[in-house]
Amino acid sequence: MCGIFGCILKNGVAAPIVHAALKRLEYRGYDSVGEAAIYKNKLFIKKDQGKIDDVHAVHNLANIPGRIALGHTRWATHGAPSQVNAHPHMDCHKQIAVVHNGIIENFAEIQRELEELGHVFRSKTDTEVIPHLIEEELKDGLPLSEAVREAVKRLEGSYAVAIISVREPNKIVCARKESPLVAGVGEHGIYCASDIPAFLPLTNKAVIIEDGEIVVLADDRYEIRRISDGNPVLREPEVIDWTPEMAEKQGYPHFMLKEIHEQPLCLRNTLRLQEQYLDLMATFLERATEVYFVAAGTSYHACLAASYMFSKVALLATHPVIASEFIEQHGKAVNIDSTILAVSQSGETADTLAAVEWARQRAATILGLTNVVGSTLTRVARAYVCQQSGPEIGVAATKTFTSQLSVLSQLALNVAKRRGKISHTQIEDLEEKLQQIPDIVATILETQEAKIRQLAEKYKDKQCFFFLGRGISSATALESRLKLLEIAYVPSIAYPAGESKHGPISLIEPGFPVVFICPKDETRKTIMGNIMEMKARGASIIAILEEGDEETKKIVDDYIEIPTGFPEVLSPIPYVIPLQLFAYYMSVERNCDPDMPRNLAKSVTVK
Repeated sequence: MCGIFGCILKNGVAAPIVHAALKRLEYRGYDSVGEAAIYKNKLFIKKDQGKIDDVHAVHNLANIPGRIALGHTRWATHGAPSQVNAHPHMDCHKQIAVVHNGIIENFAEIQRELEELGHVFRSKTDTEVIPHLIEEELKDGLPLSEAVREAVKRLEGSYAVAIISVREPNKIVCARKESPLVAGVGEHGIYCASDIPAFLPLTNKAVIIEDGEIVVLADDRYEIRRISDGNPVLREPEVIDWTPEMAEKQGYPHFMLKEIHEQPLCLRNTLRLQEQYLDLMATFLERATEVYFVAAGTSYHACLAASYMFSKVALLATHPVIASEFIEQHGKAVNIDSTILAVSQSGETADTLAAVEWARQRAATILGLTNVVGSTLTRVARAYVCQQSGPEIGVAATKTFTSQLSVLSQLALNVAKRRGKISHTQIEDLEEKLQQIPDIVATILETQEAKIRQLAEKYKDKQCFFFLGRGISSATALESRLKLLEIAYVPSIAYPAGESKHGPISLIEPGFPVVFICPKDETRKTIMGNIMEMKARGASIIAILEEGDEETKKIVDDYIEIPTGFPEVLSPIPYVIPLQLFAYYMSVERNCDPDMPRNLAKSVTVK
């Protein structure tokens, strides 16, 4: 998501070093940039919306005095991209500057408390509560490091923060919870950053800061303590032998694999959405006479899965529609009673925006789910939710899909509460399971990746694949098919399994690979019948199944296991993970570049 960097130089001016480091963090994606430095006990700050080169052309980011400085590239989550919302943020007296990567869940509550104490807020960000909290702690005479430690103990959510203050002008204080943070120890200075690439040209000695730790940088030394009790932590620097390209990917060979592994954190962030945004969206959905989910590609598959969620949980019928077909298929029927939930990672997908504009001209209510605050979709929507998954560099969407599903699940549960169609016990159980998903996804990645890689090696020369599922798993099948097709260039076919005998089964011959998505839900008996139909004709069966499903294991050729006990309506999130990995390793085995599939673009902005 956001990128942070800080440095204390032994000699010289820090701003040009910060500027160059932020350029090295551009791959993370961003919409705003800013720097802060201390010189002669005064804070100097330059920041604005836009790309680094554009902001530099206007403000000259390298021309800030001082040997201690912070820098930040922002990916908006709270507050649209603007100069006032760009980081760094300051306290009331402009003595403290903070840069932050993460999401503060309880910022609204803290902001109200601080405003009652007389604090004045300038931005619409969650981050700005942090310098004001530190300001309050400093009033009690605490040193900066202790003031920061007490302040971050109040924060709920995720954060990597770096703080400077004119009160202790030779220090940078950093703290971490979930969001990445690393320190660098060099010959000419000491550094902190979101990622190693920011300081790799300056030093290859890195100190990984762990969750729940605070680190104080001062000239050529650092001190790590636990946030909970202040006890010291001893950790020596590691020598990093990555190339700059490897460092950008945090040691992963491709961005796609890195982003697949980021999904536990992304899913945790989606669960930190502000309740009022979900409430507003749910209000519109509940009141709607008819609801259309409109999207393209991966986002359409998320909408298809969501239509099952809303039907099963909220007992609300919705219509998932491919954006490019919306006007022809439903355009004449759209009116003031229609509600359109448009889903687009970029918020700029041309077909989706065309459908939205058509519906808007006919007085329909427009809602948006996107990953980019300030995008066109956020400007035309009556209400929108940001999915909080951060920038996705790989062209093939992975964390986009699971993050969208998480948000849509929360919306379905919110509408279900309002409609009162299922019991509170059922809703509470689903909410509890949703909270467990990030850990479940982490377990799948940890326990199944090696086996998936072996399967890719086994099946790499196959010329075509089937992906079959029933019910909500048919959406998982479609998305899994898309991943294999777009990055490994393997012709792939996905169907609801019940349709497989209405034509597609004619392709089956000995050794033909068929992937079945097999959760233990109400479709189980019929999916077992479909497996037997395929097996009788010589197909090689790969099953994504629950741990302990011995019955299915006995009749398939290969299987990947998913932790047990997941409700049907949430199953696409964990069940798609192994198939994202399978597509990735198939691409690698076939000597394709999974990050840059041919003929494809990350955001399709032409119709």
